Amino acid sequence: MNPNRNHRVLFRLVWIGLVCGWASAASWRLSDSGQWTDVAQDPKSKKMLAISAFKDQIVAGQTDEARKSLEGLQKEFPELAGPEMTAFLAAEEQYAKRDWVKAVRQYDEFLDKYPTSWLSESALEREYSVAVAYLNGEKRKVLLILRLSAVEDGAKVMAKIADRTGDAPIAKRSLITLARSYEKQKMYMEAYETWVDVSSRWPSGETGQQALLEMGQDLHSSYKGPAYDHKGLASAKSYYANYALRYPDDAKARDMDGKQKLVDEQVAYKQFLIGRYYDRTDDDAAAETYYNQVLETWPGSNGAQRAQARLDERVNGQLPPEPRKLNRKVVDGVGSFLDHWFGVTWIFKPKTTPESAGAK
Repeated sequence: MNPNRNHRVLFRLVWIGLVCGWASAASWRLSDSGQWTDVAQDPKSKKMLAISAFKDQIVAGQTDEARKSLEGLQKEFPELAGPEMTAFLAAEEQYAKRDWVKAVRQYDEFLDKYPTSWLSESALEREYSVAVAYLNGEKRKVLLILRLSAVEDGAKVMAKIADRTGDAPIAKRSLITLARSYEKQKMYMEAYETWVDVSSRWPSGETGQQALLEMGQDLHSSYKGPAYDHKGLASAKSYYANYALRYPDDAKARDMDGKQKLVDEQVAYKQFLIGRYYDRTDDDAAAETYYNQVLETWPGSNGAQRAQARLDERVNGQLPPEPRKLNRKVVDGVGSFLDHWFGVTWIFKPKTTPESAGAK
């Protein structure tokens, strides 16, 4: 073997060993002067690392550790002290006491006064954690004893965080968390409106795709049944159609065609029930108008089959008296779709107007 080659290989191995040992022994950064310096020995870098560690503790919810880190920062770097730090510490004190109403108020005051502070992200993270607790059922104290639901307060805090931060990651996190909370509470219209906000800020990418899907599903979920207004169903269907057009592969996996067919079934059944209302009031002309509309607009639907069956019973051009037997339930006219759908709960309450004919 060539001796020179052996020397080159040995030199490379030694160099790699030195570099690895050097890298493991210290962390290095390029200084403003263009020189490599050890982070542990560079005051500016040391402060940056300490601040970063403190912020990580805030995000992780390590309250006691964060407070100790902050006190250490003040002692080691006096320039970080002053009214800005004092204001933040005042809010931290309330947070540590779990007096979150006062804490959020003081974090808000801090953010209003010092919007570009190096502590602003930490204050926002604290507010986010309080909002999550409220949305998950944490009560707030009133008059030191009485504890009331704070879900609405949590929603306001989340919305305010998003308003402050525009399209920052924490804004996205806050809005999505809020939308999920609304869905959990079956507040589908509020969830829909929140996803609309998400879509307006992040119209493309994974977030835009998610928002489009959620808008359709929440709007669809907001429909309570044939005794209620069905205008939102048309918009839900348009969201599904748009999703299928933009994301065909995922739309197939999510059965967007089935969801659109379900919307058609629901609207057709609603219109059929209005026809039945007029049928029961012996207004044959109006009843036939609605029955024919169902046949023309949603042919093949369950509602259309029922409308046709009723029209086939005509004698001398007139509908015979409709049986008064009450034998139906909410899923009637929708086949087996609702049995496997994504969680819509219909509330069926009788009313006496034509629009709510199905409840009679």
